[in-house]
Amino acid sequence: MQDKLKREIITTSDGSTTIHLPEWDEQYHSKHGAINEAKHVFIKSGFTHVLQLERLNPLHILEIGFGTGLNAFITLLEAQKINQLVNYVAVEAYPVELDEAKLMNYSETLSVKDQEDVFDRIHRTDWEILHKITSDFGLIKQKKFFSDIDDQNKFNLIYFDAFGARVQPELWTVKIFKKMYDALKEKGVLVTYSAKGSVRRAMQEVGFAVERLPGPPGKREMLRATKL
Repeated sequence: MQDKLKREIITTSDGSTTIHLPEWDEQYHSKHGAINEAKHVFIKSGFTHVLQLERLNPLHILEIGFGTGLNAFITLLEAQKINQLVNYVAVEAYPVELDEAKLMNYSETLSVKDQEDVFDRIHRTDWEILHKITSDFGLIKQKKFFSDIDDQNKFNLIYFDAFGARVQPELWTVKIFKKMYDALKEKGVLVTYSAKGSVRRAMQEVGFAVERLPGPPGKREMLRATKL
């Protein structure tokens, strides 16, 4: 079980921290730069892309793998810059402990020390309840397995940030991507750091139109899928 694995805090290439699982040789974020990966995959290729296609207020986002809270935090910061309303649902079966989250240096590395209390609030809020982290950012954290997701036609954007298929292949299957497809509204978008051929084919099998995009540091490509 993932919650039984040893966990270490490491510093990635851009100076930001993440959690490393030695037994799996896997990280919560890229060792080539946790913040750089989040900004490239989820903000540039997801959040910004979707809002360029259509200004949505609010924007409904589902995150698959809440982890350290980095993607939610960066999304909140980006939304603040443009006065964008966001409803954010984050799913995580094995939540990071609060003392681990407090060891993440994202506020410092992003040069937003004045927002450190916001990052803390993201982690301190109770699960299964809607919280207004800021006036523009609503968050619901759901503690459950990805296979238990049953939302229908609800989200504009999915951040698919599960552990890699090498260690958890069951999270990158046709069955899971069918749930993602169903959860998205028409023209909804899913972005992920993965570029595996098997992942792309699973997405296509359930009906997604899939693009290969340049990847973040350390990866040649990533995938973006659109529900037609």
